[in-house]
Amino acid sequence: MQLPQIRMTSQTAKIELTTQQPVQSIEQPPAELDLQQPPAELTIERTPAQLTIDQTKAREDMDLKHISKRIEEAAQQGYEDWLSGLARVAADGDELMMIENGGDPIPEQAKRNSEGPELEFNIGWIPSAGSVKIDYVPGKVDINVKTNPVINNTRPQKPIHNYQPGKVNISLKQQPSLTIDFVNLKYKGINYEQEI
Repeated sequence: MQLPQIRMTSQTAKIELTTQQPVQSIEQPPAELDLQQPPAELTIERTPAQLTIDQTKAREDMDLKHISKRIEEAAQQGYEDWLSGLARVAADGDELMMIENGGDPIPEQAKRNSEGPELEFNIGWIPSAGSVKIDYVPGKVDINVKTNPVINNTRPQKPIHNYQPGKVNISLKQQPSLTIDFVNLKYKGINYEQEI
């Protein structure tokens, strides 16, 4: 006995994926380095110290006088001696002029003029204390420093970035299908029979 059958054959759809990988490149150029350091400016101004030692008085105390000083003192002493001599001669003249008043002025004048003044002696220091004069003006140093800042002309470089995105291609590799077959299927109508 043959039974009617329906035969169905199906084929599923297949999807195909094709992938293209992305490509990325990153390049970093080095920075252009430009640094300049101007040197500092240093100025030093110095005023030298001054030491003055005056030993003129000490040398005079030791009788080591300069010739101009000796001439000046001799002139002064000569003038004073001339004035005192003039006064003495005038006084002696006045005494002799009044000889009638009595006395013996000539021997007295001879004795007075022949004797020198009394000499005095005491302890002394040669040279005398404080005769050397010392004067000192200290020196001075002015230091000026001017610093100069760094000149920075460095230029950074941007990275070079290339990127190619990936792709995914989707396609239908196999079409779906459905096949239907009928076996042993008969149509019975009025007074006839037909096989389908």
